[in-house]
Amino acid sequence: MDASLARSARILCLVSTGVIAARSGLDQQKIRDYERGVGDLDDAEVQSLSDALTYYGARFIPEDENGGVGVRRKFTRTKVKMIDRWESEGGPVREDDV
Repeated sequence: MDASLARSARILCLVSTGVIAARSGLDQQKIRDYERGVGDLDDAEVQSLSDALTYYGARFIPEDENGGVGVRRKFTRTKVKMIDRWESEGGPVREDDV
């Protein structure tokens, strides 16, 4: 995933760099720099960024004989909010829940 695809995915999913940083565990400024093409991420960081973007609804389309790489929205922002709400129901996980 290159910088322009990462930026496009984030904007398409309507999430801020702060939200993506929190989900991916990456520094917010590092994500901004990467999206602007002035910073690099290693393979593990790219995977973390990709996983966070996928969580918020980005679906990455691989290059094939019909066209180049791309991104589309997997589900709507409303659906993402519903998923977040469902995941936080029931309070924190206790040791005996695991």
